[in-house]
Amino acid sequence: MQNPEENPWQVRSEKVQYDNPWINVTEYQVINPSGNPGIYGKVHFKNLAIGVLPVDEDMNTYLVGQYRFVIDQYSWEIPEGGGIIGADPLEAAKRELLEETGLKASQWTELQRMHLSNSVSDELSIVYLARGLEQHEAEPEDTEQLQVKKVPFEEVYRMVCAGEIMDSVTVCAIQKARLMQLENTL
Repeated sequence: MQNPEENPWQVRSEKVQYDNPWINVTEYQVINPSGNPGIYGKVHFKNLAIGVLPVDEDMNTYLVGQYRFVIDQYSWEIPEGGGIIGADPLEAAKRELLEETGLKASQWTELQRMHLSNSVSDELSIVYLARGLEQHEAEPEDTEQLQVKKVPFEEVYRMVCAGEIMDSVTVCAIQKARLMQLENTL
């Protein structure tokens, strides 16, 4: 019997169906784990997904609101953006925090690494906790029309639990921070 941790998929061929500066979509002709022919599509992300949970000394955090084209709705989430694969993700986190909120932080802790949708994509997200906040001028990209609001952490936690915030990076960051809060490690 094959080791269950070894790849049971056989790739017969692959063809890039779409490619732009951010993603590439490849279709694979495969032999699946049961030995039957099939197809599999993969969305490859050319950047890391970076998230930052800024928390001030009074346990407030900062949410960024924006209209998300892909889901066709407004979304409240922690500051997020992309980081170049192979570059220091912490530098990308610092850049995103400043761009979107105007905040700089003196203390950084990696909260979580996670695959965002490992059934169809290889997107990796790295989420940081930012403390020791200092306000500066925001520097949003020209594709961003952002609204920033300072919210007590407990309110953001309530919003996550009530399903008012559905962005996966934000949900994970808030849940992880809540767990750390309960364990007195936040």
